[in-house]
Amino acid sequence: MHDIALSFDNGPDPSTTPKVLDVLAAREIPALFCVLGERLARPELRRLTERAHAEGHWIANHTYTHSVPLGRVDDADRVRREIDLTQGLLGDLAHPDRLFRPFGGGGNLDERLLNPVAVDHLVKGGYTVVTWNAVPGDWKDPEGWLPVAVEQCRASEHALLVLHDLPTGAMAHLERFLDIAADEGARFVRDLPESCVPIRRGEVTGSLEGLVSAAGSAA
Repeated sequence: MHDIALSFDNGPDPSTTPKVLDVLAAREIPALFCVLGERLARPELRRLTERAHAEGHWIANHTYTHSVPLGRVDDADRVRREIDLTQGLLGDLAHPDRLFRPFGGGGNLDERLLNPVAVDHLVKGGYTVVTWNAVPGDWKDPEGWLPVAVEQCRASEHALLVLHDLPTGAMAHLERFLDIAADEGARFVRDLPESCVPIRRGEVTGSLEGLVSAAGSAA
């Protein structure tokens, strides 16, 4: 293994996020928390995101409802709302680069991620789009994701790993994963792989090929 950037999607969750934060704090490992606006709107869950931010983790916008990938949404106003509502709720918890992770509809890196309206809005808004290159499916296989994650991280010199701080039981294996990775010499880093950042601070800096559907328009 080489470098691993950890990210956690779809939280915060009242039972799982505190445990994840405890594990990371004990090992002084930084992570990226990609949060949902509809969860952030609940004061008790926002406090968990405030804790993550206070402990030095980066916070990203992961849409408001996480219901339909933006590449499958034809309603331009709905696309913009999914982004803007969450960014507004983040307030001073937001990373200065306005980090945004699109919803892949099950970890898919394809045209479901974005549409022209979303790309235009993210560029004009100065956002940084963060994708991934390692997604072991912990949400659908809470007991079996660990060896998949190990293999995916071994295959990449700089892995951006997607896990989920959700109450599936999957994060009971987080410490074991961190132990295996550390034993193999992996470094847990904050930096994001350039290949996983196609838009940075409102500028298209990488390839969007295959990530943008024909749905909608930038008008």
